[in-house]
Amino acid sequence: MSATEPYVVAVAPNVHAFVQPDGGWCLNNAGFVGDGRESLLVDTAATERRARLLRAAVLDAGLALPRTIVSTHHHGDHTYGNGVFRPEARIVGHDNCRAEQLAAGRQLHLIWPQTDFGEVEILPPDLTYGDRLTLYVGETEVRVIHPGPAHTTGDSIVHLPEQGVVFTGDLIFHGGTPFLPMGSLAGSLRALELLRALDASTVVPGHGRVTDPSAYDATERYLRWVGELAAEGHAKGATPLETARQADLGEFAAWQESERLVANLHRAYAELDGLPEGHPLDPAAVFGDMAAMNGGMPVACHA
Repeated sequence: MSATEPYVVAVAPNVHAFVQPDGGWCLNNAGFVGDGRESLLVDTAATERRARLLRAAVLDAGLALPRTIVSTHHHGDHTYGNGVFRPEARIVGHDNCRAEQLAAGRQLHLIWPQTDFGEVEILPPDLTYGDRLTLYVGETEVRVIHPGPAHTTGDSIVHLPEQGVVFTGDLIFHGGTPFLPMGSLAGSLRALELLRALDASTVVPGHGRVTDPSAYDATERYLRWVGELAAEGHAKGATPLETARQADLGEFAAWQESERLVANLHRAYAELDGLPEGHPLDPAAVFGDMAAMNGGMPVACHA
């Protein structure tokens, strides 16, 4: 088996995480809940091939094909595989997730034109919500919660209160660097408080290994460090790229995708300038600066 082939973790009775190592660009996690009669899917995958592996994993676990997909946000690594689960599944997501996905279109194709994504149809949520939504999969209660702008403006947390499990989407990258340019630094800190309040003992991050609430503390340390760096650099009139290049990553040096620091500084600078949380940034500037931090090479999709 390839080092990047997915594996399934049973995190609670009738609850599974679909983990795609090593959690880098385009290697997200998904999950599924249910039994032989009914199931629900949390996110899909970046390529048709990987979404079909997810579909097979659901069936191998003895579950019915999902009637519901919850999209934790609009990014293509979490949504490109939605079509593999049609026509059985409806798609649920936040109001903003639908709008963002329609606006983004085939976003991963634009960033990584050489990647074989397979047959991809852009399928945004056809059932949306504003604040909170409760679904039931058999006897299992599934709470879908919008934390406000954080990773994007349309994030959803999927909480299974009786099982003590939370699927965070990309609010948490376990062992990877957070990515804020389409969301909010301040909002990401608020989202961590919300996650803590759910008191789930098992945390399935958007990327990286299944973990526990200690991931919240590590993420908070990083976000607060980014805020301090941004305040210092902004006050000196340094650009986000200049600030990122001078930064000592310290404990975060071991995290994947360290080039995301400059993207996160772009978001932090925007908030220091008084722009609203989630205000659109220039993607060419953000990805251009990440390439500069990456030795002049564009970041690579690993799917």
